[in-house]
Amino acid sequence: MKNYNIRLKEVIKTFTKRLFYNLFDELEDETIFLKKTFIEITSKLAIENGEGLWNEFQEQFPTIRKKLDLDAASFLKNDPASTCIEEVYLAYPGFYAISVYRLSHQLYVLKVPIIPRMMSEYVHGITGIDIHPGATIGESFFVDHGTGIVIGETSIIKSNVKIFQGVTLGGIQVKKEMKSSKRHPTIEDNVTIYANATILGGDIVIGANSTIGANVWITQSVPENSLVTYQTEIKIRPKKNGIN
Repeated sequence: MKNYNIRLKEVIKTFTKRLFYNLFDELEDETIFLKKTFIEITSKLAIENGEGLWNEFQEQFPTIRKKLDLDAASFLKNDPASTCIEEVYLAYPGFYAISVYRLSHQLYVLKVPIIPRMMSEYVHGITGIDIHPGATIGESFFVDHGTGIVIGETSIIKSNVKIFQGVTLGGIQVKKEMKSSKRHPTIEDNVTIYANATILGGDIVIGANSTIGANVWITQSVPENSLVTYQTEIKIRPKKNGIN
């Protein structure tokens, strides 16, 4: 019976947490531990040149940190409940999910197999936010609350985008032969997408400066500077003598 190294899930959990911590509070001993652990993981997964991949990965840490600082500033700017920047770094699950995404995305860019998905699935379980490491996300990304967000592998999200809980950027159909094609939407600069909106399809573009309202289902492109809303009739009437 084939051994699938299932216990690596626990190793990845520890590796991902400590990688996140060390990105902001760098310690030499911790960096040594992370490198050693990464090489051990790649060895168990039969991934060649683990040390070289780690070195390339580590070179990108300053760039990743700069992007995350912009993301954190976006949280502070856009969330009226945020009281200080420290609160964003320490207490916001959305920021944690974006941080792990940016780290796992760099490994994805380096064509490291399996590990980026394991990292994203770990943080998915912790936060309820599912961002595929293959997605392309620009600067100053903000997710409010975040639970239930799904961002597919070939999604492209430009800069200064705000997404609320329950949003799906998905494919309009699931077929294995579509693996190498763009299956997920493109979101241009300065777009806001409110709760539970669903946007499906690889050729769909949400134009810059647009606002997508809650509960909208979109399978066609939206021009820039648009407001898209879903309207349903809600009737409120008084009770008569306390009886409906």
